[in-house]
Amino acid sequence: MYKKIDLQTSDKIEFIDITKQIREVILESTINNGIVTVYTPHTTAAITINENVDHDVVDDILMEVNRIVPFDGGYQHSEGNSAAHIKSSLFGVSETIILENGDLLLGIWQGIYFCEFDGSRHRKVIVKIIEG
Repeated sequence: MYKKIDLQTSDKIEFIDITKQIREVILESTINNGIVTVYTPHTTAAITINENVDHDVVDDILMEVNRIVPFDGGYQHSEGNSAAHIKSSLFGVSETIILENGDLLLGIWQGIYFCEFDGSRHRKVIVKIIEG
């Protein structure tokens, strides 16, 4: 079973907490135990897990990733979004989370984020639940 989640991003680079949407997909399924894979089919976006209580953490991550991979890095790619491609590769396009008793086995401070590196855009997230 899998489900697509549609997102509309608003900024060039942003993290969107999608934990609630993932939990809604789980509730709609009949699967209580297994694994949940969260994947985005975009080359300038990513999925990551990190703290979702103090938004300063996300701000710090975005600040630092922009310092490490600046948008004006003299890249060769003609579309001008090489930094977004690099950021996507560094973060990765998927996360796999254990599902136990109908809920994600996330830490108390953890959330699942969609990472936009080339916005604003219409994006998709695919959630696949495998029973086990």
